[in-house]
Amino acid sequence: MPKVVSINISERKGTIKKPIEVGYFRENHGLEGDAHAGNWHRQVSLLAQESIDKMKRMGIWDLVAGKFAENITTEGIELYTLPVGTRLKVGEEVILEISQIGKKCHEACEIRKITGDCIMPREGIFAKVIKGGFVKPGDEIEIVPGT
Repeated sequence: MPKVVSINISERKGTIKKPIEVGYFRENHGLEGDAHAGNWHRQVSLLAQESIDKMKRMGIWDLVAGKFAENITTEGIELYTLPVGTRLKVGEEVILEISQIGKKCHEACEIRKITGDCIMPREGIFAKVIKGGFVKPGDEIEIVPGT
């Protein structure tokens, strides 16, 4: 079963996020306290641990959850293959709807400067919060039927 590995937060955009024990995802807003939250289509970012592991195999060993500025680090689900509009149930109550696959990395990307590459533009996904609630590491992730 796919699961949450880490919940990550930062106060400024374009910076590495730090893991937190539990996050509150507010409907139509995003992760409370995170710089990317707001009323837009990229409220929450997700990246799979498997994508981070690809970078590690390229010789970049000091990569941990949040280093690519993702809010949710996952395991066991190939995120970038899911179509826009797919809904994910995360934990007991949170529903996220995928709104974008990948992104253009901005010039001042701290992550690219540190690692020499950024996998978020290729394998990261973005979502809107359809139903809010709390999420913590270990919570299960499932694709909501009918999406």
